Amino acid sequence: MEDVLQIYQLPYEPRYPVVCFDEACKQLFGEVRPSQPPRLGMPARVDYEYERKGVCHQFMMCEPWRGWRHVHVTARRTRQDYARCVRALVEDYYPKAKKIRLIQDNLNTHDGASLYEAFPPQKARRLLDRIEFHYTPKHGSWLNMAETEIGIMNRQCLNCRWDNQNILATQVAAWESKRNAKQARIHWTFTLAVARQKLHKLYPSIED
Repeated sequence: MEDVLQIYQLPYEPRYPVVCFDEACKQLFGEVRPSQPPRLGMPARVDYEYERKGVCHQFMMCEPWRGWRHVHVTARRTRQDYARCVRALVEDYYPKAKKIRLIQDNLNTHDGASLYEAFPPQKARRLLDRIEFHYTPKHGSWLNMAETEIGIMNRQCLNCRWDNQNILATQVAAWESKRNAKQARIHWTFTLAVARQKLHKLYPSIED
């Protein structure tokens, strides 16, 4: 836990950006009956019955201190999908960064082995040399600010039915663009000092 909090307290350095990464899943639903638009004195009507259309996944990458985020929408959640997101971070979004400090949880696909499954060894090694992994503790994924950003996305963009991955991706891209234009940042107040005070019972007791 303290490793992640210490990274958050480092001064902003563009050559060593702190990027948070997390994944989410969205159920796709189709309408069984067409909805009725609002009329004078009557709200829109949507039938409660729905048809399941599968799921799609969102890979959230965000740099909280710069107010930047990008969401990659896919049909699957595999090692190759994760590796492609890491490659995009290194080569597309942070080509000038010396080292990317990547905050993520302990999901079994979130490691260097995924890059070796997706790319030739030379390329995988080159990408890994630009990444510095920092993992949230077990049951402590809430320390990852990407999880906060996913919650905001769900409330502001994905709080209704979507029956098609392409339409959902279009909506997410529009939300992402608007939020990036505002450089919306997360106000993080859970520091090392606060953690040691509020979670002191989790620390081992050391007696002289």
